[in-house]
Amino acid sequence: MGRGRLKHIPGAAGVDEAGRGPLAGPVVVAAVILPLRFNCRGLNDSKKLTPAEREEQAARIKEGAAWAVVEVDVAEIDRFNILQATMLGMERAVRSLALTPEAIFVDGNRLPYSLQGMASAVIKADATLACVAAASIIAKTHRDALMRDLAVVHPGYGFEEHFGYSTPQHFEALRRLGPCPIHRRSFAPVQEAEHPCLIFVD
Repeated sequence: MGRGRLKHIPGAAGVDEAGRGPLAGPVVVAAVILPLRFNCRGLNDSKKLTPAEREEQAARIKEGAAWAVVEVDVAEIDRFNILQATMLGMERAVRSLALTPEAIFVDGNRLPYSLQGMASAVIKADATLACVAAASIIAKTHRDALMRDLAVVHPGYGFEEHFGYSTPQHFEALRRLGPCPIHRRSFAPVQEAEHPCLIFVD
């Protein structure tokens, strides 16, 4: 549903993230500027595409558009909180673009401070604006590939399957192995797994 009906605004940068909710790994933010004659066929919110469709679209975007992708690591997530880390990633992604966007559209209802007055926050923009859909695809495919690589470095957690999200498999691995270096210590389930025997007394 909705494929091929996204609004294409040439010269505008779309900004979206992947990985705000997981218990492990970075949050990844992408910014994409689609050129005038870019074929938007098949673009959609990355969550509505199959893995194969996402990879196909990501290759087309990288070949034909201006794009940038940044990772905000676990240390910054724990230091600033996930919302502020995501805002920081959005600022960095826009600054990393090789072209100056004529407009900026961010998926969601919040804008980084440095982009206020320059950008527009649009709820569900990844399902309505082609440039934001493209950013969601780049962010998602980049993060998934990264988590597959991190699964090799930190085996046993199943990162290659759940990508750090809260799944029964992930919770079981946390209980069995405890947190690893890429777990977000500021997230309650990770804290509980790290200190399972803590008893708080008034």
